[in-house]
This record gives sequence, C-alpha cells and structure tokens, in this order.
Amino acid sequence: MSAPAVAQPQETITQGAVPDAAPPAPAPAPAPAPAYNPPPPQISTAPSASLYVGELDPTVTEAMLFEIFNMIGPVASIRVCRDAVTRRSLGYAYVNYLNAGDGERALEQLNYSLIKGRACRIMWSQRDPALRKTGQGNIFIKNLDDAIDNKALHDTFAAFGNVLSCKVATDEHGRSKGYGFVHYETAEAADTAIKAVNGMLLNDRKVFVGHYISKKERQSKMEEMRAQFTNIYVKNLDPEVTQDEFTELFQQFGTVTSAVVQVDDEGKSKGFGFVNFENHDDAQKAVDGLHDTEFKSRRIFVTRAQKKAEREEELRKSYEQAKMEKLSKYQGTNVYIKNLEDDVEDEKLRAEFEPFGTITSVKVMRDEKGSSKGFGFVCFSTPEEANKAVAEMNGKMMGTKPLYVSHAQRREIRRQQLASQIAQRDQIRMQQAATAGMAGYPYMYPPGPGAYPPQGGRGMMGYQPGMVPPRPRYPPGGPGMPMAPYGQAPPQPYGGPPGYARGGPRPPQGVPSGPPNGAPRPGGPQGGPPPANRGPPAANGRSKPPVRNAVPPPAAAPAASSDTPSLSPGVLVNANPMEQKQMLGEAIYVKIAPAQPELAGKITGMLLEMDNAELIHLLENSDALNSKLNEALAVLQEFTTKDTPEGN
Repeated sequence: MSAPAVAQPQETITQGAVPDAAPPAPAPAPAPAPAYNPPPPQISTAPSASLYVGELDPTVTEAMLFEIFNMIGPVASIRVCRDAVTRRSLGYAYVNYLNAGDGERALEQLNYSLIKGRACRIMWSQRDPALRKTGQGNIFIKNLDDAIDNKALHDTFAAFGNVLSCKVATDEHGRSKGYGFVHYETAEAADTAIKAVNGMLLNDRKVFVGHYISKKERQSKMEEMRAQFTNIYVKNLDPEVTQDEFTELFQQFGTVTSAVVQVDDEGKSKGFGFVNFENHDDAQKAVDGLHDTEFKSRRIFVTRAQKKAEREEELRKSYEQAKMEKLSKYQGTNVYIKNLEDDVEDEKLRAEFEPFGTITSVKVMRDEKGSSKGFGFVCFSTPEEANKAVAEMNGKMMGTKPLYVSHAQRREIRRQQLASQIAQRDQIRMQQAATAGMAGYPYMYPPGPGAYPPQGGRGMMGYQPGMVPPRPRYPPGGPGMPMAPYGQAPPQPYGGPPGYARGGPRPPQGVPSGPPNGAPRPGGPQGGPPPANRGPPAANGRSKPPVRNAVPPPAAAPAASSDTPSLSPGVLVNANPMEQKQMLGEAIYVKIAPAQPELAGKITGMLLEMDNAELIHLLENSDALNSKLNEALAVLQEFTTKDTPEGN
C-alpha cells in the first residue's frame, strides 16, 4: 500500500555560486587580496532517518510523541500534520531522528505499539511520491477475518520479504472492512507472497491475494468488461418454467456455457435467473431479441448482469437525479404553513389559499394516530402565486391562531441557515463583549447557575462562550449614557444581584451627577438621593416591582409568579417591538430553563429570531416548543462539534 502523499519538509543545501563560464581576462591591474571561496558541502549518502507514524488518535500532540520516541534516541524534530483551516490532527505525523540507527530501532520497537489506546503504524517516510504511487511491490488481500489487525497482517506477510507498509482498511468505528494492503520493498517479495498465500486459510477464511490495481485502472477494466459482457440477467419468469426450458430458450442465440434459474430452500423458482454465453455477440443478440417479450404468458426482462455494487450505484444516481428534478420543478411554488388549529382539514386549508392562484396539492401533516401536527403544505402552479400567498397570509388569523406562512425549505437548508445564524451571532458576541463590559449593560438572559462573577460582577458580568450576544434590556440613550433617566438607578439585570449592572463610567468626584443646566431630578428634590430601585416600565406604562436578590434559575422548573399575565396578541399590542421581544423572551426562558439550565439563554436568543405569532404559539403549545427545542439543540450540537478546538 502506498503511503499518503503528503508534502514533507525538505532540507535545502546552499552551495557557493559557481559561474558557468570564465569571463574575459581584464586589463592588467594590481592583484587584490585573494577571496576565500569555500568548497561546496558534501551531500550525505546516509539513509533517511525520517519516520511516518500513522493511525494516531486526533488528540495526540508533538509533546506526547516526543516523550515516546525520544526514549529510543535523540529526536531532531516532530510534526503532527493538521488541517490547514481547523488545525485538527489528520491522524499521522513525521518523526525525524538525528541518525538512521535510532530510526531503525524505533521502527522495530514501537511499531504497532499503543498510543492513547490506538495501535500506531510506523514506516520509513518516502519523500519521492513516485515511489509511493507506482504500486510496485504492493499487494491486495481481501476476505480477511475481522480479528486480523495491522500487526497480525504484518506478522503473516513479513516472512516473504521486507515489509515497508501494512494496513487493514477500517470504517469510522475502527472495525475491519475485510481487506487490506501490504507494500513490499521489492516486486519479487510481492510475487512470492501472492503465490504462497493466495487461496490459503487465515483464521479459517479463504483469502484472495493479488497485485494491487489502482482505482483508475479498475474502472477502465470494468468499462471494458461491461462493453464485452457475456453474462445476462433474466427476471419476471413464470414459476413453472423448468431449467431445461430456460436453457432451450437462450440456446437459439448461441453457445450457452451455463444457465441457472434461482430457487429457494424448498426448490421453488424465485422468478429470475442468469445465462452465460461463450462470446459477447451471442449475449448481445439474446438481450436484443428477448427483452420485453412474452414467455409462458409473462413479459420477461433481459439485460446485462450487474454486480450488486454497480446496481446500487446506478440506483443511487437515478434517485438523486429524480430528487433534483423534483426540487427544481417545485422550486418556489411550495408553501409551508404552520400554527394550524387541530380541526383544520385539507379542504379547509385549500379554501383559505385558493384566492391566490391555482393549487396543485394540499396536505395537512398528521401523526400515526391521524391527529394534525399543526402544519401543512400548499403547492401552487407558479412561483408568483406562491409569493402572493406568503405575502398576504403570513400572520393572518385563521380561527384563533395567527398563521405562519413561508416558502418550503429542505431540512438541510434550514439547518445550514440556523448554523449560519449561530456563527453570525457568535461573531457579534465577540465584537460587543468589550463594549458591553465597559458600558455595564445587563444581559437579557442569565447564562445559568454559577455563571456570574463571585464579586457581584462588573465588566463582562459572567459572560461565557455559548451565550446570546449581549443585549440591553432597553435601548440606551447613546454611548456612555445610563440606561435609566437621570436620577434613577439603572434597572437590575434579569436574574442578577443588586448593583450587578452598575459597572458603567462614573462622574469624577466633586462633579454633580445630575442633568445639565441645573434641571431638577425627576421624581426627587434638587440634589437629593434618587428614588431607589425603580424597575423598568411595563407594557401598560406602569412600573413593575424591582427584581432584588434574584438568582439564576435552578435546575428544577421554576414556578411562574401569580401576577404574571398570560402573553397573547392583546397583551403585547400596547408594547413597542423591543418590549414585546423582552416579554416573550422572559416567558420562553422560564419554560426552557428547567430542561436546559445552561443553554436556556442561547436557545431563547435563537427562538427570538422567529415572529411574535410563532413565539406565542410556542408558549401555548408545549409539543411545538419541545420540537423547536430539540431542533435548536441539534443545531447547537452540530455547530459545537464542528468548532471544537484541538485537544477537546
């Protein structure tokens, strides 16, 4: 097997500049002092002391490898190859020794040793990619027992020559795929191994051993075999067709070497069979003459016999092609509707959307019990009609619920959009974190228990990676302006201790902190203390009682206060858009915090990207809220896994 073609550091040798030809002799002049011209350095002919170390755990670092390989001898350098973008380990490294003897001892003593629970694979590094890609001395073994690993395969084939590389192919879970490769130093050793092991039993399984053939060569041979096929496949046979009748049917086109009707354990026909001709022309005549013709009152299907992998590949390609054609056909015409009432049927949904154009299909999605899932689809004949329906029907009341109407999207596209929103939000978080720390703005949602700083908190106020971007509870008056009117204390953060948000700039000593031009302080006498702990205004213009000594929500489900009104379009109508989002966010956070105390803040921030009508529906329908919660958790898990730093 050829080692991976990876660019490796090359030693560069700089020699003294030697002119190609002597210049013409100059005119006689005083001879200058002779300049020292050092001789060119000698190129060492010693064998390379660079080792390739593969099958490494992604968390293995240069320091770990140095501790292991330095026990053999002095190590010149170690490099773990990593992805250029993510900097995650690619699972292999290069170890360079000062002399080749140490490399030989390391290859003998450390090959297939365990590093973080995985057996490493060591071989000499081949800097010339041509040596790795020629395939000379490389053999292929298949039908291997699952218990045979790299070391067992190496021990089996090392008796026939010097093994440069040995590998058993594995899946993503580390299980053997049943085949492997052995790369010998010479082609003679590979020939000897093929003659000795091919057809022998390894762990009671007969193995095949042959010369390695590249994928390109295999594909070209497969194309040639397909063009010159002799084996044909026949299906839709009458169960009463006998073996003799089946053979006689095809003998009229040429010499048949074999003909078999497949039968089950009881000897009954399965309705299909195979016929092999002596030459390709006869097989082609049989396909052309018998395909889609009647035999024993049945129309039979005759074609070139295919292997299972080839059939699966063709079926996959045809499925993908049909899927893309369907998507392009209905692109922009399919409309997604949710927040439907339970009694909405297909015909009622059709009647609501018929004024916008010709409807080709309507479907209200239902579970296995026949109950409505609360959403459905309406497909129009043209994208213009669908656009009109989305513009007119989104937010319209149907019964007692406002509809959410948008163009239908595939699940993969929705996941990508959510992941993109998370990435953008995290980028904004990093940009706003410093500003939020200096201005002392409170966060809209607490990150969970234990996230606040121990000293009561200023600056970053316990902000952790994974939280929502910092948002002020109400828009500030401008840079450096307090969040409450002059003379009032800034509002307490939701769930934070008293004084938690008072990290903003303070006026210098001796300078009055009141408003300019000597204006009196609202709500108090001139120069007197400000009213203490006045809460933020409510949606109806009245002040809410302040939040004092609040703590982050515990793991158990918090009980909603009795004076909290149920949120509905009527309650939110008198509030401005930011106050509406604030009220909805607080209500959703209380519902999410018991199940996800540490991610409740971030998930609430993600859900607030939705329309207010959808948020009200989530508050009223626990199943819909759980569905959105699971979808957000899946996106967060996928995004966190992709961006996990090295070593975690």
